[in-house]
Amino acid sequence: MRKASDAALEAPPIPAPHHPTYSIEDAIKLALEEDVADVGDISSLSTIPVETVSTATLLAKADGVLAGQHLAVMILRAVDPDVEVRFAKVDGDTIERGEIFCEMRGKAHSILRAERVVLNFMQRMSGIATLTKKMADAAAPAFMLETRKTVPGLRLPDKWAVLIGGGKNHRMGLFDMIMIKDNHIAASGGIKSAVANAQAYLAKTKSPAKIEVETRTLEEVDQILSLIDDETFDTSAVSRVMLDNMSLEDMTTAVKKIAGKVETEASGNVTLDTVHAIGQTGVTFISSGALTHSVMALDISLNISTE
Repeated sequence: MRKASDAALEAPPIPAPHHPTYSIEDAIKLALEEDVADVGDISSLSTIPVETVSTATLLAKADGVLAGQHLAVMILRAVDPDVEVRFAKVDGDTIERGEIFCEMRGKAHSILRAERVVLNFMQRMSGIATLTKKMADAAAPAFMLETRKTVPGLRLPDKWAVLIGGGKNHRMGLFDMIMIKDNHIAASGGIKSAVANAQAYLAKTKSPAKIEVETRTLEEVDQILSLIDDETFDTSAVSRVMLDNMSLEDMTTAVKKIAGKVETEASGNVTLDTVHAIGQTGVTFISSGALTHSVMALDISLNISTE
């Protein structure tokens, strides 16, 4: 087995998405401090001699896709770099109920301090990756996206889990994509003025951001197409049209109208039961808040033994 400090230096099989200000290390630090405050693990301190060395295993109690393996090693490194760890599976691998997929050895105090933080991240991320895998397979040939409906403070791990499950990331936040939705359209006086204002902003700021426009009807799709086809109106940054809560029939018609001029994204009422039919309409992407806002964690347990 390798020490956590050595294993964490290896590149993860599926890298985390980029965020300009978010730090995974800071998120781990906050999670660990949340658990022990400025006191420590008084359960372990009061019952286990500090020199006790133990072996622990991670056990899958349900079938799914493993996610959070690389992050777990980072947590162990943050708690105690001398803890040795060996994962038989890595992020993106399938795990089966009853399978032991990780073994670690080190001070019992260190393992128990890391236990809940490791499991909290790994169970949630594996739940997201498992559902993403199911929905991404069903959505093909469309690509599966998540939304911004993530746990506050955990957006990057949530979106990382989507990548591990075979999905693709939507915008990371409000800063990296101009998404013109119904409220923006209403507040700016219509689709044409909203797009024109966005274009002016991009020209002024020299931003490389792309524009996505939400549509709810075929009439609104026609409005976007008239702008894209208007040679006097600069819409070069308009890269995607969202088809929000449309019927399958209207969605199929909209995709044919757009005819590949820009990407299309289906949104609204996307579930494991509906995603396959939506994927057959010809849309480029399908986004679903269900991937992250109400996902069921994958059951994993940590079991410890004393040498």
